Amino acid sequence: MKNIFFIFGTRPEAIKLAPLIKEFQKHPDLFKVRICVTAQHREMLDQVLAFFKIKPDFDLSLMKKNQTLAKLTVDIISDLTPILEKEKPDIVFVQGDTTTVFAGALAAFYQKIKIAHVEAGLRSGEKYSPFPEEINRTLTGHMADWHFAPTKKAVANLNSENIIKNIYNVGNTVIDALSLGLKIIEENGEQEYVKYFNSIDFSKKIILVTSHRRESFGKPFENICYALKEISEYMEDVEIVFPVHLNPNIRKVVNKILSGIKNIHLLEPLGYPYLLWLMNKSYLVLTDSGGIQEEAPALGKPVLVMRDVTERTEGIDAGTAKLVGTNRDLIVREVVNLLGDRNAYKKMANAINPYGDGTTSIRIVNILKEGLNV
Repeated sequence: MKNIFFIFGTRPEAIKLAPLIKEFQKHPDLFKVRICVTAQHREMLDQVLAFFKIKPDFDLSLMKKNQTLAKLTVDIISDLTPILEKEKPDIVFVQGDTTTVFAGALAAFYQKIKIAHVEAGLRSGEKYSPFPEEINRTLTGHMADWHFAPTKKAVANLNSENIIKNIYNVGNTVIDALSLGLKIIEENGEQEYVKYFNSIDFSKKIILVTSHRRESFGKPFENICYALKEISEYMEDVEIVFPVHLNPNIRKVVNKILSGIKNIHLLEPLGYPYLLWLMNKSYLVLTDSGGIQEEAPALGKPVLVMRDVTERTEGIDAGTAKLVGTNRDLIVREVVNLLGDRNAYKKMANAINPYGDGTTSIRIVNILKEGLNV
């Protein structure tokens, strides 16, 4: 039996690791599974854990007000080290590019524990965009022993950095999570979601908006908001739904520019199942989120990416997503085009999703079965 140890701390990590944890737990005779959360995102993390019915064995609860990246990194390594020393896992799993990923991998490396990196090989090529994620994932890649890449391009990125051993193109576990999440929603019934979103007119075309990236703070984010305002005025048959991030740099601007507009619905941040349900009901998506760039195409929803640079270029290349940055005129023009040109919409909606088919977790477990000789 091999000891498998998961470390994660944010909502996206929890979402993408949930189906993999569930898959490992199907083999209790082969794997002893332990879960440690840093709670880099406390409330949002707990919502995902509850939805997927995952109970951590260790909770570092490190989230603090006005926390710096440096302090968080130090705290993760300091608090995680004695747990790793006691548990002595055979392999530590980290996912993605958060501070928890980098610090968790570094703590494991210091203990000479093998590291498996899920969603390995994403690169934007820009040191500070996204910040600090680009450096987090790059450094983690050079510490990891197993690299589970989501696409061929991610594999090529690793190879270009002279990382050539134990690299597997397996797709992205986010598609597994999407399938599992929709199944849970269907089994439990949709009544609570219909009730929660009762202020929204679903007979109109729903535009889902999410935006929270640090590099957009200030004028770029103002441009986004003014673009949404212009779209709401120009297109009366749409409902713009914007779950607003808690960061004051976001909320202050949103409330100033978008409050009180009839067909713009400013919501509190949504739990994962509510976001999933709403995304499934949407007509198109505007986002700067990495995960949503992968999820929405799996549901046949065109994605306009409100970032100047994205590490998920496969969606752009496949035609499921289009990069619009924070350019007000470009955002408006592309939204109006997708709403008015049925052929342009169908071309994006029907493009093949490059991020996987929902079997990534099974592939990873099978690879580890063989690689660890269990």
